[in-house]
Amino acid sequence: MSSTGPTGTQQSGQVLPPVQDGAYSGVLWSRLIAYAIDLLMILIFTGILGFAIFIVGIVTLGLGWFLFPLLAGSGVLYSAITVGGRKQSTLGMRMMGLKVVTSSGRAPDFIGAAIHSLLFYVAATTMLLLAIDILIGLARQDRRLGHDLVVDYVVVNAR
Repeated sequence: MSSTGPTGTQQSGQVLPPVQDGAYSGVLWSRLIAYAIDLLMILIFTGILGFAIFIVGIVTLGLGWFLFPLLAGSGVLYSAITVGGRKQSTLGMRMMGLKVVTSSGRAPDFIGAAIHSLLFYVAATTMLLLAIDILIGLARQDRRLGHDLVVDYVVVNAR
């Protein structure tokens, strides 16, 4: 099957919108602002999970408190639930008018969204990887970052 790729050219198996239609216009800045919003949401989500673990720990006479290390993955879980969900975006992305799709135009699944998020956080904790990740996005017309390419996701304007 042949379809239009990110540059408007024919590519096999991809149905990305062409660059000229504005699907990628301002995506990098919108992603940055969306992530700042998501940091607040992740903080709230982590607080709720922490409170739930605290209550479970009381009910189980302290055994549930061994679940507290799981809070370190709450950002990945937040992204997996929201990006892998029906709306294909985190709360910050929705506020900025963005959504995530695969290069074939399908909605992301839970596992793919979790891997996408995990790759982002690995890059974010390593300044060199984060710089390379962002430089890839600046160099590409479709503004896909390095971790987007690995899992074959595209962040587009939803409006």
